[in-house]
Amino acid sequence: MRLSSSLSRPLALALLAVSVAGLSGCKWFSKGAKGDYALAPEARPLEVPPDLNLPSTAGAMQIPNTASAAPAAAPGAATAASSASGFNIAGSRDDAFARVGEALAGIDGVDIASRAQLLGTYDVSYEGANFLVRVVGVEAGAYVSAVDPRGLPATGEAATKLIAALRARLGG
Repeated sequence: MRLSSSLSRPLALALLAVSVAGLSGCKWFSKGAKGDYALAPEARPLEVPPDLNLPSTAGAMQIPNTASAAPAAAPGAATAASSASGFNIAGSRDDAFARVGEALAGIDGVDIASRAQLLGTYDVSYEGANFLVRVVGVEAGAYVSAVDPRGLPATGEAATKLIAALRARLGG
């Protein structure tokens, strides 16, 4: 059965048009994706929640309380805990540092491992305990204290005993 040439020609053209439109990806047949969600995950822009854009600055201006700051705030009102681990002496910080060094050298059993004048510290060993003797400048002169490796007041028996000996020698 043969189609007439008058019918076969338009039918061939229609088939050709439909196949070209189907193969070319004509936009008539697709919905067309819009927006960033249609992109590949690697190409999408990064969205950060607003509260994670900047770090929190709520406690940025708070000054922590330390053993050396307590005498500066109230030079004559040292608490019982801080008086056992430190005391005030008159004079500048550098003069006090030199006087503390001389006093430490004169106490039996004290071994000075190192000294750092810029930091105002002596690394000492006394009666089997290792700690720092720190000299800090305050309004009333200088504050001499014993500090453990964590930076907290050293309250051990050896530290308390050494601070009491220093206080007796320096008149604090």
